[in-house]
Amino acid sequence: MPIAGKGMLLTSMDIEPAHEGEFNRWYDREHLEERVTIEGFLEARRYVAHTGSPKNLFLYSTKTIDVLDSPAYRARLSSPTEWSKTNMARFKNMIRVVARITVSRGVGRGGKLGIVRLRPDAGKEDALRAELKTRLETDLDGVISMHLLESDARLSGPTSEIPAAGSVAADWFVLIDGTNVPAIATTLAARFTGTAVPKGAELISSGIYDLMWDLAKSDLPKA
Repeated sequence: MPIAGKGMLLTSMDIEPAHEGEFNRWYDREHLEERVTIEGFLEARRYVAHTGSPKNLFLYSTKTIDVLDSPAYRARLSSPTEWSKTNMARFKNMIRVVARITVSRGVGRGGKLGIVRLRPDAGKEDALRAELKTRLETDLDGVISMHLLESDARLSGPTSEIPAAGSVAADWFVLIDGTNVPAIATTLAARFTGTAVPKGAELISSGIYDLMWDLAKSDLPKA
């Protein structure tokens, strides 16, 4: 498996330029590590948009999706640090997705990430999943791995920490890990966007992101 675990928390947001410096310090010096220390969290990745919106994207891998409804995670949500409160109050265009990783192809990750947000037609989820399995094959140059995330509508959306997070309904997300922007762009156009949008789904958005850094639980100092 190129992504550790079976669950994922995806968050994405914009920050006004005046507050970006503090936002970056908070994420780099506190928030990513704070999240990865939670029981059941395995790793976190931070991205910035090459093309796409919102500008900032974060992926948190967990052992299972249940970790994202666990007492340990809920306790952290209910007791944010003061620094967290300050920065979270500034989030704009916030997206918060709790998802199951249902399809994963390839091994490893790249410095570039393509992301596609799809809204399945009601009652056509099984057919769409089967179709996407054929499109997630990593047989294109510059593509390392591809993954399907299926949102959990109950667990996604606003929390006590982030009441302004928008609903993602039951949207699905395709992640494309690659080595360069042209490879990602070609894959998006050939398999997921424009005339290539899979039948049984509405394309909500797509984008390409640059990996800034990642943190695995194994990187943390031993207690």
